[in-house]
Amino acid sequence: MRAVVAERNGGPEVLSVGEVPDPVAGPGEVLVEVVATAVNRADTLQRQGFYPPPPGASDIIGLECSGRVAALGEGVEGWQVGDEVCALLAGGGYAELVAVPAGQLMPVPAGIDLVTAAALPEVACTVWSNLFMVAGLTAGETVLVHGGAGGIGTFAIQLAHQLGTRVITTGGTPDKLGLCGSLGADVTINYREQDFVEVVREQTDGHGVDVILDNMGAKYLDRNLSALANEGRLVIIGMQGGTKGELDIAKLLNKRAAVIATSLRSRPAADKAAICAAVVEHVWPLVADGLVRPIVHEVMSLKDVAAAHTVMAEGTHTGKILLTV
Repeated sequence: MRAVVAERNGGPEVLSVGEVPDPVAGPGEVLVEVVATAVNRADTLQRQGFYPPPPGASDIIGLECSGRVAALGEGVEGWQVGDEVCALLAGGGYAELVAVPAGQLMPVPAGIDLVTAAALPEVACTVWSNLFMVAGLTAGETVLVHGGAGGIGTFAIQLAHQLGTRVITTGGTPDKLGLCGSLGADVTINYREQDFVEVVREQTDGHGVDVILDNMGAKYLDRNLSALANEGRLVIIGMQGGTKGELDIAKLLNKRAAVIATSLRSRPAADKAAICAAVVEHVWPLVADGLVRPIVHEVMSLKDVAAAHTVMAEGTHTGKILLTV
């Protein structure tokens, strides 16, 4: 099959399309003929050699895809060859075929075309699992979403808004903040010009936010803690601002707050299956009704994978970058 291969660790230029052996669906797995995949920041880290796949996973880049069921492994029930699906992957998405644990396969939501469906699995599973399953965000609370114009951010804003929470978000340009506002953000903060801690204090009458979804890591650690309300929950899902920070334990104790770090890719298959099932139950109806929608910046061809990674690295995009196979 055709798949993206990397001749070495490095920049986008190391990526090209080559021929590799076809995967086979093992017991409990489904073989998917890939129609489209998406570029995630984790993909760019793997390309550079910083984020290897978990043991047993494909070393081909790609954490999500959409396509059609091509074959069923032993013991798989509930799916048929030809079904249109999207899937959460531990790797292997940048290819014509990928083997997926059956529990990580999801139907395409009604009203979403098959290519666009590739923009959904990673963001939907990341947002639902972290904001609602881990942080326990509930209606009436306030959430701060960092990087609101990105793939995860745009989805988090919409989902949190639809489920009755007040949404505050950060972004780096007026256009990005305008998009965030149109998706349901109640307060937008230009992090280049404003101190998000001060804006949060002003907008919450000093109370702070109940939940923070953070993609920055070390750089924002202390400021995030300052922005939290009593019994607030900081969920760290990225390290764009570094890996090592200083935590003021006294401040954490005084607020009775929690700092939680999570990773979706390395979770056991059973955990991922539970997340996918919850997304289908709670999120897909909102997508089908048009209340939450995937935001797609650009659709490119798999052969243009190096250019797609360059766009991701530039950071000027909004929403997801897709690759058609």
